[in-house]
Amino acid sequence: MQRVRVSSHHSPVHKLGESQMTLSPKFRLAAIQSSSLNPSELDLSHGEAPLIPGLLDDVALNCLLRLPVNSHPTCRAVCRRWHRLLATKERFFRQRKELGLRDPWLFIFSFHKCTGKIQWQVLDLTHLSWHTIPLMPCKDRFYPNGFGCVSTSHNGTLFVCGGMVSDMDCPLDLVVKYEMHKNRWTVMNKMINARSFFASAVIDGLVYVAGGNSTDLFELNSAEVFDPVKGSWHPIANMGTHMASYDSAVLDGKLFVTEGWVWPFAFSPRGQVYDPKANSWKNMAVGMREGWTGSSVVVYGHLFVVPEHAMMKLKVYNMETDSWDTVAGPPVPEQIRKPFSVNTCGCKIYIVGRNLHVAVGHVQRQGSSGDSGKKWSFSVQWEAVDAPEAFCGLNPSSSQVLYA
Repeated sequence: MQRVRVSSHHSPVHKLGESQMTLSPKFRLAAIQSSSLNPSELDLSHGEAPLIPGLLDDVALNCLLRLPVNSHPTCRAVCRRWHRLLATKERFFRQRKELGLRDPWLFIFSFHKCTGKIQWQVLDLTHLSWHTIPLMPCKDRFYPNGFGCVSTSHNGTLFVCGGMVSDMDCPLDLVVKYEMHKNRWTVMNKMINARSFFASAVIDGLVYVAGGNSTDLFELNSAEVFDPVKGSWHPIANMGTHMASYDSAVLDGKLFVTEGWVWPFAFSPRGQVYDPKANSWKNMAVGMREGWTGSSVVVYGHLFVVPEHAMMKLKVYNMETDSWDTVAGPPVPEQIRKPFSVNTCGCKIYIVGRNLHVAVGHVQRQGSSGDSGKKWSFSVQWEAVDAPEAFCGLNPSSSQVLYA
């Protein structure tokens, strides 16, 4: 296992930009109207030196847009043209998007275990540097685990839905959106039903929410879908049972929702599967729901779960046999302790644990031919990224991978 140490001394936490946020769909702060940059727009006066001596400006611009964000304060001191290019992160990320440059960033929705204070921490997965973003536009104190967080990764956008006001068991219909290329939060249209501890996922660019708790912890069977382009919510078919969600995943274009094992384990957990094309729900296979004992991700089109027991060894679901297989390789690194959140990027699994230490799992697959077609076996190797000491006491509630 490879271990990467990122200490608070060597890797400070950087801000991604100045705080900007829209307060409501009707009353919006004036957005900064800065048109897209190109090399000629960087020439505010004639006769300035090239961005990089010996290179055409378009080539130089392509190079500068690959600079690590944490190096920008130093790079802005090189010359006035570099200062103008790197003056704001919004401009930097917008230019990267236009040139098709995209790197993964891990957004971690965290809270302090003593105060309950909510904050987002962001890990640049390319350069392993930590950053912050503006605070979410929330007035009340919230229970951090009641939210639903999803993202449209390749658009650099994440959504935070629902939740629960602390100590009141009062669910919320709140919906806020963060756009990385604008470094800004926007309050969106509310959900049809207030809910907490519910399933949430993105399928074909649409945000789905289902089940959860309503007032007085009454379990819901309702579900709805949000179109980010139109900004509107619509009801979909009700679930086959009233159920709060422990975990959910999207597999083969369908939403899988499990309530997980509940103490005292007297009853088998319930599970539901939603097909958006048919707008219908059906019961989850018995083996799938009984073996779903942790947080899930989908890699190579297969469902993987990080169990909360058994030395936290990764396991994968076999749809043909309705059973779970242990993935070859070591267990999750020992410094990754509950509570944790899980997400994926390509063939890598990211697990964020207590104090925001991160484990990166490199999943490999090997195929073998059989009578029923090609069969896959999987293995994983882990490396650990230690978080800064300043993150001591922070626990993860959710994690999302965005590209920018």
